[in-house]
Amino acid sequence: MNATHRTVNPNVRNLRDQACLWFIVFFVGTCTVTQGNDWPEFRGPTGQGIAADTPVALEWNEDKNITWKTQIPGLGWSSPVIANDKVWLTTFSATNNGSLRLLGFSTTTGESIADVEVFRIGDTEPPNPKNSLASPTPAIDPSGNRIYVHFGAYGTAALTTTGEILWTIRLPYISQHGNGGSPIVYDDLVLLNVDGYDTAFIVALDAATGNERWRATRPEPISQAYTTPHVISVGQQQQVISVAAFRTIALNPKSGEEIWHVNYPNGFSNVPRPVYGHGFVYITTGFQTPTLLAIRVDGIGDVTNSHVSWKLRRGAPLTPSPLLVGDELYFVTDFGIATCVDAFTGAIHWQERLGGNHSASPVFAGGRIYFQNEEGRTKVIAPGKEFRQLADNTLDGSTLASMAVSRTSLFIRTDTHLYRIDE
Repeated sequence: MNATHRTVNPNVRNLRDQACLWFIVFFVGTCTVTQGNDWPEFRGPTGQGIAADTPVALEWNEDKNITWKTQIPGLGWSSPVIANDKVWLTTFSATNNGSLRLLGFSTTTGESIADVEVFRIGDTEPPNPKNSLASPTPAIDPSGNRIYVHFGAYGTAALTTTGEILWTIRLPYISQHGNGGSPIVYDDLVLLNVDGYDTAFIVALDAATGNERWRATRPEPISQAYTTPHVISVGQQQQVISVAAFRTIALNPKSGEEIWHVNYPNGFSNVPRPVYGHGFVYITTGFQTPTLLAIRVDGIGDVTNSHVSWKLRRGAPLTPSPLLVGDELYFVTDFGIATCVDAFTGAIHWQERLGGNHSASPVFAGGRIYFQNEEGRTKVIAPGKEFRQLADNTLDGSTLASMAVSRTSLFIRTDTHLYRIDE
């Protein structure tokens, strides 16, 4: 056990057996599980920013199509996650000697249903003005009854929807710009990328207890990164795609054994989560020379020279994740230049200036694509090989968190409020 400061609630010493039972019941479909219309992790049920095919609002402002608006205490840039009519966020409150907290709200009314201190860290400032101390997005297990939160080196925890802390663990590392990558749930594991400039690895924690099941250490050289892993299916094989400084690695999610890797010696401080489709995984290489790569996922070992099908530097994103819709890949730079390319070849269909600064990842919902900038504006476009803007919406406040979608509602977090938006 390489981690430090792990605590487990004594009331949950049998949770490993319970977790096995929950997953068996989940797969035979006889218990309440998160629905296809829920949004259980960063970028939703597919991890790729794709919502269920239901109608959602096209237009809104502070006086139009706002079902409710709820003030959020503290500050954080974690995105909303949703299951069983509850929406969850994390935040940092400077009061009470610096509190990292999980917040829960009713999707129906916007009323607070939980406000739990998970860690107390003292009077601490975010190490980067664009980041926060509560940026990683929570993940919800398939039952919808447990939430996993990650606050970078300050700690990781599992909680019930009633606010009981089941376990906590700290994975120490040093990051120049704070925390960023979000946890994901795969079967009975919680997967995390941990990329500091002193140590770097991807780790699998037992979802029931927080015990470390496996750890895959990055080879030298290492540097900081802020990405979220992504599990994909390649034939009968599962792969967890882990984007890091200088390389992307595909691993067996059950064992941590490497399947393939791609090197890019000038890429670090990576942020976007990868997307997968058409036999390719699409990743970006980071801040030194940002490049978007399309990598075939059927390789073994070092596939740098054999499985990178195409590269694109022009307009490659630094922070927002790409979006794959049909045969087209969409992405936006931090400075608001949106691009649509052919997903098979990388050929550019169009590039357009959306305006503003961009950190949030785009979302496809109701047959439309939603690009949200940091200044509270959301441009809505039609998917396709020609650029066609459908709406330009504005809310008060800053919007760096990515939106969530549940049923026919959009959920948007600003620096001060959480909104539910309906047509």
